[in-house]
Order: sequence, then C-alpha cells, then structure tokens
Amino acid sequence: MSSLEFINKSEPEIRKPLVIAAMQDMGNVGSIVVNFINKSLSTVPFRHVKSTRPPYVYDRGGFIEIPEEKWEYRFGNDFIIFGGGPGQPQQNDELNELCQDVIDIAKKYDAKFIYTVGGFHTSKQFGKHPTTYVTTTSKSLLDQVQRLGIETTPQESVITGFNGLILGYAKLNGINGMGLYGELLEPNI
Repeated sequence: MSSLEFINKSEPEIRKPLVIAAMQDMGNVGSIVVNFINKSLSTVPFRHVKSTRPPYVYDRGGFIEIPEEKWEYRFGNDFIIFGGGPGQPQQNDELNELCQDVIDIAKKYDAKFIYTVGGFHTSKQFGKHPTTYVTTTSKSLLDQVQRLGIETTPQESVITGFNGLILGYAKLNGINGMGLYGELLEPNI
C-alpha cells in the first residue's frame, strides 16, 4: 500500500510546458529555488502529494510533533513547478512512485523538457563565486550545453534523492532533462 496520497485540485489548461521539479536537498537548494520561482511567477497550485508516513518527528523539547510533508504541483504560463517545501521521501518505493508521478503529469501535458536543481557538495574553495554545474539526460544534449560553454559536472558521481532520480525517470520516458547543481562547501546550510 502506498504511503503517498495524490490529490487533484484543478486541471490547468496548459500544453507543452517546461517542468521544473526539485525537492529539499543538501543546502536546501532545491526548495529555495522552487519556492523562489513559485513566488516570482505567481504560480497556482493544482495538485499536491502528501506523505502519510513521516520519515522523522520533531522533538519540541519534551513532546513529539509529527510533521506534515506535502509537496505541490503548481502552474503558470508555460510552466509546471513541482516540489519545494520541507523534506522528500526517504524510502525508495515512495521516491520512485513520486518520480513516476511527476513524469506522468509531464506526459499528460505534453512536456518536452524537465529541469531540476540541487546542491553539489565540494571541498574546493570558491570564495564568493560558486559554480553551477549541469548534467543532462543524453550525450547529444550534453554536447549542446558544452558548445555554449556551460560547466558540466566535473567527474562521474552518484546523484541521490529526488533531484537526481527525476532525471533518470525523464530519460527512461524519453523526456529531455537537465540538472543544475550549485557548489556548496557546507551542505547543511
């Protein structure tokens, strides 16, 4: 039985939107970016996902509080934005189910491209100018990015969590995608 609950509020009238999907990650980059985009574009919620099994609890100094984990799908002109908010599923089955749902929504509205964002942990000192690295869902897209002089991820690595796995789901479903990952020295900020 799924511990994720999917609730539709409305059906936006959009076709071929760009999808931006990111969740809380190291440095909270994914949530900060999604929340900023939603506020800047005045997006409108149309669907949300709730976790019915919390992956953690808060100790509020002698008593436990159970957090509500809820993530929204929002839309604006030619955009669908997913994520933001606190946390992300910690169990593989929930994470995979959530990624597939984002892909299903992207397909429903004929999205042709998915972006994600997140943190890129580094020990390299970068001062006040961290680099944003890009990774893509295909070699041909990578070639296009490199021709534009955009920095790509400097070495092979494993990208864990939603902000990496969503690109794998996009690739498996024939949707082009790109991840933008900003350098962080301290992933807990």
